[in-house]
Amino acid sequence: MAFKVVKPGLSTTIQDLGRPGYFHLGIPEGGAMDRFAMRVANMLVGNDEAEAGLEAVFMGPELTFEDDTLVAVTGGEMPIMVDGEPRESWSSFVVKAGQTLSFGFLKSGARIYIAFGGGIDTPSALGSRSTYPIGALGGVEGRAIAADDVIPVGKSKDMTERTLDKALLAPVETPVSLRVLPGLYWHRLTPASQAQFFADEWTVAPEADRMGYRFRGGAPMEFVEREQPFGAGSDPSNIVDGCYSYGSIQVPGGQEPIVLHRDAVSGGGYFTLGAVISADMDLIGQLQPNTKVRFVEVTMEQALAARTARRERLDKIRAALG
Repeated sequence: MAFKVVKPGLSTTIQDLGRPGYFHLGIPEGGAMDRFAMRVANMLVGNDEAEAGLEAVFMGPELTFEDDTLVAVTGGEMPIMVDGEPRESWSSFVVKAGQTLSFGFLKSGARIYIAFGGGIDTPSALGSRSTYPIGALGGVEGRAIAADDVIPVGKSKDMTERTLDKALLAPVETPVSLRVLPGLYWHRLTPASQAQFFADEWTVAPEADRMGYRFRGGAPMEFVEREQPFGAGSDPSNIVDGCYSYGSIQVPGGQEPIVLHRDAVSGGGYFTLGAVISADMDLIGQLQPNTKVRFVEVTMEQALAARTARRERLDKIRAALG
């Protein structure tokens, strides 16, 4: 079983839930930017949640199918068509052999996820099919899909069409709130700058991709004066190299925060003021440039409670979809 790429869309890559365990070697976990949407897409077609599908940014691909295939599309809202006939998002539907799956213009969000019954069956690299272009790992020869690629698909467990009640999806506020747990280098900012960071409204910059999202519009940050340690450089935002966790917020020059995402580097010489909590990282993957955002300070207890709430929402969806 397979499908052929007629048009690749924009930065469409094969992704699953990533390759944990290699961060100490400089290889990020990678995987879907919106893991929630990827998991639900797989549930809708009866796959294991870790199966590989497609992640498309802003523009969907055009695909033709060699065999009858159960397909589901989740994530951002984008018109879905099979041979020109509309289909619903957050639902699974059969695309018959010879038919073409295509998409209209993006209406909301930033990324769609396309799951296929049986999952994409390209070779695995370090335990994952996720595409990591910088390291040329996974996907199709370590790159985004291209026109005329033929992508193999595994054998589907069943062809049952399912629909998710969208009331089970989390509502998104405007401006978007991103919860932050202050971190190891938070003390480097003055108390006034700490307060201002959370008081300001920020805007997603055009520099937003799988490595990280940059934010603009807030006040420049002020640092507590100190004698820079040897090897840290002269800028007060520099440190002697440190590790970066997933979701870390680095602020080069104290100007524009960058939230490090799925394909980010594992360490460097910029201080990090904290991290966006794991429960909000999927949301970042759906933010378009110019979206208004506020950062909200939370405690570890609140972060863990948010993670529990996210897990419970997924449990409800699993139960609803059988």
